[in-house]
Amino acid sequence: MRHNVLYVHGFNSSPLSVKAEQTKAYLAKHLPNVGFYCPQLATTPIDAITQLEDIIYSEQDCTWHLIGSSLGGYFSNYLSEKFQLKAVLVNPAVKPYELLADYIGEQKNPYTEEVFFVRAEHMSQLKALEQAAPSVDCKQKNNYLVMVQTGDEVLDYQQAVDKYQHCRLIVQQGGDHSFVGYEKNLAAIVDFFQLT
Repeated sequence: MRHNVLYVHGFNSSPLSVKAEQTKAYLAKHLPNVGFYCPQLATTPIDAITQLEDIIYSEQDCTWHLIGSSLGGYFSNYLSEKFQLKAVLVNPAVKPYELLADYIGEQKNPYTEEVFFVRAEHMSQLKALEQAAPSVDCKQKNNYLVMVQTGDEVLDYQQAVDKYQHCRLIVQQGGDHSFVGYEKNLAAIVDFFQLT
């Protein structure tokens, strides 16, 4: 059975982000038979989710694994529940429709230099993707590994700890929203996905 990793980047990010590049390099070196996908996400939530679903649907004769960072963690939570996939959530957004309300208006992607607009209706699209907190049997199902750093300056890490309290949690003191030292956790991520 072929295995694929789908890396879902965060808001206003890109496949060229540090964590995405580190994941790609790690898999290429240690697990070259594992497929790696990290698309440049569409700028509206509904289009981004459709894009990600289409990728999963495109290869159904394999096992998909999700890694989602920040807003990508929120999207990965949705995809994990829809397709019953294992997901690693890195400093995941829990209520992005509240946070991104402050970003309504023109934005520019620092990686692609694409100019796009965040609109009020995008908050409704995000809200529609919200999933309930995993129940007490989450650890038994073992579908989530949630990694947060307490020094996250963008998101309140405690929101993720509360929502995913019944899942496998890694809470590291300090750090920041980028998740400092992420590459040191890739072996644990691969182990969680049972890729070795």
